[in-house]
Amino acid sequence: MFHLKPLAVPLAAATLSGLTGAALAQSDDPGRWLTPTMIEARASMFMPTLNYLTFQHMDQMFATRTVVAGDTVWELPENPMSLEGDYTIQGESFDLEGALERTRTNALVVLKDGVIVYETYRNGSGPDTRFLTFSVAKSYTSTLIGFALNDGLIESLDDKVTKYLPEMEGSGYDGPTVRDVLRMRSGVNWEERYEFGSQTQLTQVHDNSLVAYSYRWCDYAANESEPGANAPDAVFNYATLDTSVLGCIVERVTGRTGAEYMSEKLWKPMGAESDAYFIMDGPDDVGREFYGAGLAVTARDHARFGQMFLQGGMANGQQVVPADWVTEATVPDEGYEPVAEGEPVGYQYQWWTDAASDVYMALGLHHQFIRVDPTNDIVIVKISYTQEPVGRDAENEELFAQITAKLTQ
Repeated sequence: MFHLKPLAVPLAAATLSGLTGAALAQSDDPGRWLTPTMIEARASMFMPTLNYLTFQHMDQMFATRTVVAGDTVWELPENPMSLEGDYTIQGESFDLEGALERTRTNALVVLKDGVIVYETYRNGSGPDTRFLTFSVAKSYTSTLIGFALNDGLIESLDDKVTKYLPEMEGSGYDGPTVRDVLRMRSGVNWEERYEFGSQTQLTQVHDNSLVAYSYRWCDYAANESEPGANAPDAVFNYATLDTSVLGCIVERVTGRTGAEYMSEKLWKPMGAESDAYFIMDGPDDVGREFYGAGLAVTARDHARFGQMFLQGGMANGQQVVPADWVTEATVPDEGYEPVAEGEPVGYQYQWWTDAASDVYMALGLHHQFIRVDPTNDIVIVKISYTQEPVGRDAENEELFAQITAKLTQ
């Protein structure tokens, strides 16, 4: 077993001296991605005064794999509507531009009844900008599991993880089922605490895999993960590591990279307008897609994805995602909503659910949203660059509620 190695220097000043030898040995082109400048850039990507920009240009800091779009684009009809007016955010009054600035918005796309009714881009971004939207990627990875299940490559969600990844035997993932992992109920000992630059568990894996390219996320899952205090399926515990394991199951059963499988099964059939890309946890010869938070997509293609789910998996005139998977992935099973007593949300198959309505959401760090509202036939994509990684959901929900009211009054 390898052992977790923290970077030898602080993130803000990361240099080659902080790498494990394996990172240099495994890359056939270490100079391209492992220079001190590149390492420091990756380590500093969350810098609050610049993250509006870094989140738009991750392909210049990381090795990537392209999710290739097809030749046929799902053209979304447009009927622009004004969303101008007064907005109240956390007790303060704003006009629309002020509300977007208050909630640190880079892009906002709103669909009503399948039509784009509002679209705006800020801070140098535009329709062609591919934004990293962090854990929004989890909902896409879940969809790849749905395809593999429908293709018969995964026999049952109740199969053990180790049926498909035998190298996980003896690890924390020796016990949970694929369904447990989809629900973030693996029982693995994991603390998802966003304190980058510290020595938390998440930060150390982030630093070693994404910053230093020392090992892969699934290497950590197989070699270092341990069972936690709770049995599989007993308690919700949000874990990006779980999603990495799901992605590695997709790779194993399909014999393809996640980007290739996503292009074939989702991106081309859906009629995506632009190529997407995954940032990687290593150079191309050894790295894997960062399934838990590494997908960069245009705001419009996120809107297509949300609208497709709203339409029961239909996109561009064809059934792309099986309708039963859409329901199974987004409608909470009895006993699984909310995630804990008193919480406002539930969690199904890598989608968050609103315990007070039928709204479900793909959410990402620094307040990224694909918000699907079946009752009102509205999809809202909001791409943000908040200083805080979490904790500002309430102000965004206020914004969404007021947009919805303007569209339904």
